[in-house]
Amino acid sequence: MAVRKLKPVTPGQRNKIISAFDTLTKATPEKSLLQPLRKSGGRNVNGKRTMRYIGGGHKQMYRVVDFLREKDGMHATVKAIEYDPNRSSRIALLVYEDGEKRYIVSPNGLKVGQKVVSGKDATPEIGNTMFLNDIPLGTIVHNIELKPGKGGAIARSAGTYAQLSAREGKYAIIKLPSGETRMILTTCRATIGTVSNADHNLEKSGKAGRSRWQGRRPRVRGVVMNPVDHPMGGGEGRASGGHPRSRKGVPAKGFKTRDKKKYSAKHIIERRKK
Repeated sequence: MAVRKLKPVTPGQRNKIISAFDTLTKATPEKSLLQPLRKSGGRNVNGKRTMRYIGGGHKQMYRVVDFLREKDGMHATVKAIEYDPNRSSRIALLVYEDGEKRYIVSPNGLKVGQKVVSGKDATPEIGNTMFLNDIPLGTIVHNIELKPGKGGAIARSAGTYAQLSAREGKYAIIKLPSGETRMILTTCRATIGTVSNADHNLEKSGKAGRSRWQGRRPRVRGVVMNPVDHPMGGGEGRASGGHPRSRKGVPAKGFKTRDKKKYSAKHIIERRKK
């Protein structure tokens, strides 16, 4: 996993830093695992724009990724490591013993030809999915379920991982990528290893046009708007701003928006660092 800096032949390449794509082994996706991906342009079912600064972008197909890994006891062979335009990590194409093909979020170090398995009989090796009850303490994991049978929801983006710290009764204590420590049922599954493409945070678009290819429109700062459009707008010249807050008036920079009475608050042992 590496990034490469381009020789500035054009102005847009001067600050451009992109992935080297050196771990990819297959250029075209598996057709049976593709679905159409319709873009909303930030508009809801009534055609009203509810999310700003979304629109355009290159046409993409959705890769159906298996976050559940419920084919217990059946070995699968890694056939390819592929690019997925819908997520920051790489995906791996698995072929099971019965011939079924599935995509998974590729962990760092997974190689073509390697065999992976899930369930009670799995061993704590990279790419295997196990129940939190069976994973050794201190193991680095990703793609962690929050509810048994619902599929992995935590630590799925590039370079992220969590650590299994302890077990108490029916709960496992996990230190999350954000720094938060929380309890998760031991009947939930997790995959061994760190998510691939750890250098994703080093990438730079290099030009505004590349953001447009990804479906991001120019974002307008609140301080340059009028008072009718934003709480931080208005003023003569640059004499505007005030307390940083969102368009709806919610303060930014440290203001906690989490509901104190949320049902899962009892499972959080230590909140994430500021």
